[in-house]
Amino acid sequence: VTEALKNPNRRVVRVFFTEEAKNKINRENQHLNLLKNINIFFKNKKELDKYCSREGITHQGFVAEIEHLDKNNIKDFVLQTNDKKNINLVALDDVTDPRNIGSIIRSAASFNIDGLIVKERHFPEESKLMYKSASGCIEEINIFKVSNINTTLKFLREKNFWVYGFDSKSKKDFTEIEWKGNNILLFGSEGFGIKKHTEKYTDFSVKIEINQKIESLNISNSAAIAFHTIMKRKKDLD
Repeated sequence: VTEALKNPNRRVVRVFFTEEAKNKINRENQHLNLLKNINIFFKNKKELDKYCSREGITHQGFVAEIEHLDKNNIKDFVLQTNDKKNINLVALDDVTDPRNIGSIIRSAASFNIDGLIVKERHFPEESKLMYKSASGCIEEINIFKVSNINTTLKFLREKNFWVYGFDSKSKKDFTEIEWKGNNILLFGSEGFGIKKHTEKYTDFSVKIEINQKIESLNISNSAAIAFHTIMKRKKDLD
């Protein structure tokens, strides 16, 4: 909620607070005046619980009603960043779990990934759980909702992006890649991985090396490991 209030591009319709939570947000953001021109309603903890009980999440005394951000266009982004090097985007192929998507968003923002590409009809935009899992980081990263992942990958390859598909069965460890230039990190669905048809639009297949007794990592853990490593490489390149 605090990050949404800080984002000048996000319209916050109204905020529900406990008295204690309002005092906390003012105390921690004294110079920002975050609540100016915001419709505020005071509620007790039990009343706020009702807003969150369906998805089983906690509220910490803050609940906000917000409008969706304007849709980012991947083609406009590529045009605007045409002179930049070492851009790293993430594409999610049929990843649907709100908690996983939220965690990936949080990691992507934390490790300076330049944007997240998701299939529009699989993106849980109304999910409170996703916003909660992202811990405010959804305000800090470009999210590109596209109708077709394959078409988008094809377009980006034509614009000199390399597509790396993460697959636990791959023979090449992702740390062997230099990660120079502009790259797409492609992750498949939680249960089935990258679809066969989508594999045709990848340039390389890579994996994260783990204990051979373990079948695989959770997708959000895999993403965080990859993002951190690539951020370190990018700093070296800069």
